Amino acid sequence: MVSNITPNWYASVMGTGIVANASATLPLQFPGLRVAGTVVWVAASALLIVLTVATVLHWMRFRATALSHHRHAVMAHFYGAPPMALLTVGAGTLLLGKDVVGEAAAVTIDATLWTLGTVLGLLSAVAIPYLTFTRQAGADDRAGDSAHNAAGDSAFGGWLMPVVPPMVSAATGALLLPYVPAGQPRLTMLLFCYGMFGLSLLASLIIITLIWARLARLSIGAAAMVPTLWIVLGPLGQSITAVNLLGGNAHLVVDPMWAHALELFGVVYGVPVLGFALLWGALAIGITVRTARIGMPFALTWWSFTFPVGTCVTGVTALALHTGSDALDVLAVVLFAGLVAAWGIVATRTFHGAIVRGTLLAPPASVPAPAS
Repeated sequence: MVSNITPNWYASVMGTGIVANASATLPLQFPGLRVAGTVVWVAASALLIVLTVATVLHWMRFRATALSHHRHAVMAHFYGAPPMALLTVGAGTLLLGKDVVGEAAAVTIDATLWTLGTVLGLLSAVAIPYLTFTRQAGADDRAGDSAHNAAGDSAFGGWLMPVVPPMVSAATGALLLPYVPAGQPRLTMLLFCYGMFGLSLLASLIIITLIWARLARLSIGAAAMVPTLWIVLGPLGQSITAVNLLGGNAHLVVDPMWAHALELFGVVYGVPVLGFALLWGALAIGITVRTARIGMPFALTWWSFTFPVGTCVTGVTALALHTGSDALDVLAVVLFAGLVAAWGIVATRTFHGAIVRGTLLAPPASVPAPAS
């Protein structure tokens, strides 16, 4: 059962955790929503633990397979999923888990998961592009491995996975800002989060441009990979969330004039980016529906329908808070309804494929023997 545990399995933790996190701050807080969100956070936390144990066992018993993931042309990019899973569950612990474990414990858990997720996220943001930039296509091809052979038609949503974790760190770090000691530590944290915001934003813009160019000049690609188009919404929605949460807590660090400027920056940046996110969402819906009519097989890539949409929910919620816009409140609720529906479908299909049928956990055609 652990022979086929791959990094992209952590996308299920991301997709589950973002449902809980989005519910905690949704403008419409009806009775039972927080309890339901807490239950989902518990499920995400349990799934994170189970997957982490399974991954450790995978590395112990199928080391050759585990060591090959970073050379895989698609799988390598999903090394960004584990750090984002840690960060998402950590944020949920602070937002919802404090009702269960207490605020002090929640802060400690979140700080630990945030630190681990941030370190791993920065490593993925450097290591995976480095492997792509320094690829030796000829040698890899002779060895039967075309990993990181970035041809003109190879750009896809998964390329964003390694560079988005720092943006998630920026957004979730803003939640921890009030608990960081005042003075230089808190100022350092604020500046560090803005730095990660810029790091991830600029890298994401480059990759989104490449994806657009591929779609316009070449093709949509394989049906199973179409859901990864939704990943583009991730850095867009998460950047809106990050810049607004950081601006909202800036008054804890800088003087009122700068705090007001940073809060305004969140709105000035967030509204135009939201416009592009809605455009991309409309295109993604159209392409997904078109592909589904032809035939779109279920795969773990379907989790791309969840976390990116969830970041748009949190981003629109933050914008609504800073602008007082009723329209944005409504939009956040509509997006959340879509998120819950998508999560329900994907989670059910994943459970059926992994537990009932076992196809998602079935080993590849040939799996190296367990390490002795």
